[in-house]
Amino acid sequence: MSSQPPLGQIPSAIRSAPGEPVIRNVNWGGLKTLYVKEVRRFFKVQLQTIWAPAVTTLLFLVIFTIANGARRPVMLGGETVPFADFVAPGLIVMGMLNNAFANASFSLLVGKIQGNIVDYLQPPLSSAEVLAALTGAAVTRAFLVGLAVFLAMSLWPGVNVVPRHPGAVLWFGLLGALFLALAGVLTSIWAEKFDHAAAVTNFVIAPMTLLSGTFYSVDHLAPAFRAFSHVNPFFYVISGFRYGFLGTADSPVLLGSVVILGIDVVLGVLCYVLLKRGWKLKS
Repeated sequence: MSSQPPLGQIPSAIRSAPGEPVIRNVNWGGLKTLYVKEVRRFFKVQLQTIWAPAVTTLLFLVIFTIANGARRPVMLGGETVPFADFVAPGLIVMGMLNNAFANASFSLLVGKIQGNIVDYLQPPLSSAEVLAALTGAAVTRAFLVGLAVFLAMSLWPGVNVVPRHPGAVLWFGLLGALFLALAGVLTSIWAEKFDHAAAVTNFVIAPMTLLSGTFYSVDHLAPAFRAFSHVNPFFYVISGFRYGFLGTADSPVLLGSVVILGIDVVLGVLCYVLLKRGWKLKS
């Protein structure tokens, strides 16, 4: 005898009253499906999305250590740190931030351009679930790129990338990747063509990343430039991430954690509101 219910009948275990939604609270199945779809999208071209950024970041390390001298020390938080050890953590997290933004700023934008944005809006997913899947995939790509860069640098002679505080590395890596993932989603909602997203990358993300103390200690800057660095949120991400490797930083670690966490919350709420309203998505 078949154990399947008769055609057209719903088992009592999942039957609901008229007008009552079958999916309550969180649609975990749909959330997982969208997340896996976004991860598979960038993983199919992993040579371009993961390994190429890792190689580019490693080239930055080679060029800057040769130009500045691999043995040239840097004063950081009152301690002397070899230049290669100083710049390596900043390069790792810089690669993570750039790729988190690149991944998150692509999905909704390409859906609007190709006319299949309905694939994100029509399924039974709430705005929070769509946002969680998109940012989750971007953070996943960021950590994969960071892991690839870390492995490459750990094999590079003359560079010590053994973390002193692994918890700080993971925490600031997560905060920074989430920060850029949410910024990417916001850009993807606002942009109407690839030029708009590229403009944000070239004139906002790249300058703020490069001027955040990745290749130098902000303590050596003139007062005006030092003040600018301290209002740059990327500075706190890189400083906290570097603290996880070196055990010292040029800014209070707790302050940086609070600043980035606050920015993440604000961006998350803003993205959620815009997704719920369908701004530039449903028109």
